[in-house]
Amino acid sequence: MWRLTSCVFLPFAAGYYLSYLFRTINTLISGRLTSDLQLGAADLGLLTSIYFLVVTAVQIPIGMLLDRFGPRRVQSALLLIAAAGAALFGISTGFLSLLIARAMIGVGVAAALMAGLKIIVLWFPRERVALINGFMIMLGALGAVTATAPAEMLLDWIGWRGLFEVLAAASAAAAVLIYIVVPERTTGSHRTHGKSTLRTVYSDARFWRIAPLSAACVGSAWALQSLWAAPWLRDVEGLDRASLVTQLFVMALALSVGALFLGLLADRVRGRRKMTEVLFAAVGTVFIVAELMLILHQPWPSLFPWCVVSVVGSATALSYAIIGDYFPTELVARANGGLNVLHFGWAFIVQYGTGLILEQWPQQEGHYPALAYQTAFSIIVVLQLAALAWFVAPWLLRSLNWKASASIARKRMGDASPVEPAIPPAEISILEADETVEW
Repeated sequence: MWRLTSCVFLPFAAGYYLSYLFRTINTLISGRLTSDLQLGAADLGLLTSIYFLVVTAVQIPIGMLLDRFGPRRVQSALLLIAAAGAALFGISTGFLSLLIARAMIGVGVAAALMAGLKIIVLWFPRERVALINGFMIMLGALGAVTATAPAEMLLDWIGWRGLFEVLAAASAAAAVLIYIVVPERTTGSHRTHGKSTLRTVYSDARFWRIAPLSAACVGSAWALQSLWAAPWLRDVEGLDRASLVTQLFVMALALSVGALFLGLLADRVRGRRKMTEVLFAAVGTVFIVAELMLILHQPWPSLFPWCVVSVVGSATALSYAIIGDYFPTELVARANGGLNVLHFGWAFIVQYGTGLILEQWPQQEGHYPALAYQTAFSIIVVLQLAALAWFVAPWLLRSLNWKASASIARKRMGDASPVEPAIPPAEISILEADETVEW
């Protein structure tokens, strides 16, 4: 097992680690980019969110490439593109070149998670896949930890340009490591028709029940943590640089620990779909409450709600588990890929849209007012509440139907005592696995 860990698991975990670092690094350097290159909030939002837009666009094609050529060759080739993008970012002097470089980075790390999960399936025993997936996500989330206090020390030493040259070298080294060290293994010929399987996924009502809530929560958490947390802490909380970096570091640690916890939790309740759905709805509810705490901006520490925001970014462990119960094994990978498209797409909308909203207010001594952030975050919360209501609607409808059936039965029997229905409320599933809901 140690040989598999060192020669298969760790090289791909390094690739996912770099993807998370690239995803979140802009929240640390946002102030320096703004001052050095005179970027506005909308420019900063677009520059950072282009990562999510590009990853959204290439998710499905990359999934097909992974099926055809295997994760080893695809991941190593793409990481070279990420290395080139990071090098270009480090020498860019204008917004357009920065945008192109950030897009190249997005393409280069777009396969990091999918390739890692696929290599685990190819090499590790089936009964240990869920646990190893949890460790993969946890180690990847350490990239967000590195993008705080450790990266801040490098920034003070070599600046943001030098930091990106280091990241370029690290990405190239990871590409070479994966290509040389990881042995080749394929699953044979894949003759499934991508369009047919995706049509099956996207036409399933159960998918569109969970997708809005998963995208609205996970995508928003990614967008806020990877960019707007730092400006909010600076403009609204008034934190100095040292306190800001410390809070970002704690948030990133919460993300890493939360990723492992949610992964283990998803593994523990695997196959108990109703419980997984309840947990996912609970995570969404706690996320909304945390955002409301930030919006209300009461005199309590913001560290807890921001840690909740970070942890929700790893709630994919629960949504992937639910998707796994909705679809047969041969469709699960495509269904998760389809869900990832929505995650990254929503992250792009939230990240760029927040910047556009902030620019509707004039800056006051280089800071946007709290009202600007409250407005942007409130719009996000309203959409999340709608997605949460959509997710729990079938359960509410079942509960109401059960109560109505019990009431009718009592009237027919002319008895005031309650009549037990065939299925008690505690046993009513939120949505049966083989059931399609007509909305």
